[in-house]
Amino acid sequence: MRAKPSDDVAFRIGTGAFGVLLIGLVAAIGLVLLKQSMPSIQRFGVDFWHTTTWDPVAGVFGALPFIWGTLYSSLLALLISTPIAIGIAVFISELCPRPLRQPLVFLTELLAAIPSIVYGLWSIFVLVPAVRAFERSLPEVLQRLPLFTGPPLGLGMLSAGLVLAIMVLPFTSSVAREVLKSVPASQREAAYALGATRFEAIRAALYYARTGIVGAVMLGFGRALGETMAVTMVIGNSVRISPSLFAPQYTMAAVIANEFTEAADDLHLSALVEVGLLLFIITLIVNSLSRLLIWTMNRSAAVLSPADEPVEAVR
Repeated sequence: MRAKPSDDVAFRIGTGAFGVLLIGLVAAIGLVLLKQSMPSIQRFGVDFWHTTTWDPVAGVFGALPFIWGTLYSSLLALLISTPIAIGIAVFISELCPRPLRQPLVFLTELLAAIPSIVYGLWSIFVLVPAVRAFERSLPEVLQRLPLFTGPPLGLGMLSAGLVLAIMVLPFTSSVAREVLKSVPASQREAAYALGATRFEAIRAALYYARTGIVGAVMLGFGRALGETMAVTMVIGNSVRISPSLFAPQYTMAAVIANEFTEAADDLHLSALVEVGLLLFIITLIVNSLSRLLIWTMNRSAAVLSPADEPVEAVR
């Protein structure tokens, strides 16, 4: 039976309404956070973001230690996880034997389904003791460096960065794997035609997919920014700014989780909501940029002909 034009219009309007609903939901979240944080914004202004004092009793709030801890732990996690995630994506898409490919894909994606609290418990019983032993085994010369100062507690920035790296691995590797699958076969064929080895052909594919891989890394970064429970359980939760990997510190998500239900007054509650507002804005920007990069890469792969993109990585 032939579809009527009115059916097509109704279908487009219906699906478009869901898209508008999603945009409205995100905007509503931002507006509620902005409204609830107005007392803190009016009281502290921009000083809230660059001062370090967080004293609910005195009614003085500065969020810089939490911003520092969030960015530090997320960047540390990215530094650890990115090479591993790209290696997993390359192995599964390019080198893995066919019978093992689907089981490995399943196991990799299963990591994303593990609850955050389970990661936190595992970190307390397994990761933190291992980090503590590592800290104690460092030579005294290294312990004097600012990067490794602090008591060997095991609870600190290094533990938080490691558990975050494990948690973002499935997100980054899955997106990177899909990006590599979108690389035209002609890129690899052109590399082999130029006498490239398998390693050089894979390098050519990675060069072609570089924009999408950067987008995958940024998606992992956005995931790391908002992680709460696992980081709260291992970072030490100390309001301080330190470059040391061993020092207990704090993140924006962790301070909200720890203090929201015990807020001393309305100003304290508003300050916590303002921390959430900043986290919301940062996460939204990071994820939007990552999706834009992936879309750009996929669009280029669909539009360009095989002859349009030189295999520069082989030359």
